[in-house]
Amino acid sequence: MTIKAVVFDFGGVLVEWDPRRLYRKIFSDESEMEAFLKNVCSPEWNLTLDKGKPFKQAVAERIALFPEYADEIRAFDDRWEEMRGNAIAENVALLRRLAKRYPVYGLTNWSEEKFLQTKPKFDFFNLFNGIVVSGVEKEVKPEPRLFEILLERYGLNANECVFIDDSLPNVETAKKLGFTAFRFTTPDKLVADLKAAGVETDG
Repeated sequence: MTIKAVVFDFGGVLVEWDPRRLYRKIFSDESEMEAFLKNVCSPEWNLTLDKGKPFKQAVAERIALFPEYADEIRAFDDRWEEMRGNAIAENVALLRRLAKRYPVYGLTNWSEEKFLQTKPKFDFFNLFNGIVVSGVEKEVKPEPRLFEILLERYGLNANECVFIDDSLPNVETAKKLGFTAFRFTTPDKLVADLKAAGVETDG
């Protein structure tokens, strides 16, 4: 099947995001920081934010459970932008080349309120023909429904789309739905994967 559209995840593919960027400034002990990010502001808790839970509510609930970490939990909201890094330059350059040849779409697990803060800071978001944000839809990857929303909204066929994500579970769901899907690890490998799938990656 000929590829007719390219779908990008954002965090970890086009934009750096890692809570350790912030929490290494807060914790002097690396092991305590890792325990905090595993048990307090955990990936599972962050996924509830991606699914649309308001930050203020989520932070208040977490502080009630872990009052000894009240300041550190508040930082997840108040200093969120310190967790977000720069654009991943090689992948943004690839996006710009692909956008000249294909419709490009975004499919991201991202809080609506934090995505609205971030979008104006990166002009490449204007290249997308459509963007589906988990916090708006109240659905998250790797569950299939968020992928289905993208396909339905923009009239896409999964077997005509390439999907790129840094999360293996998300890539596996995409493949089950019929996408040609690649896990991003390095820019060079991504370009090689796309070329192998017949995607024109040159500008």
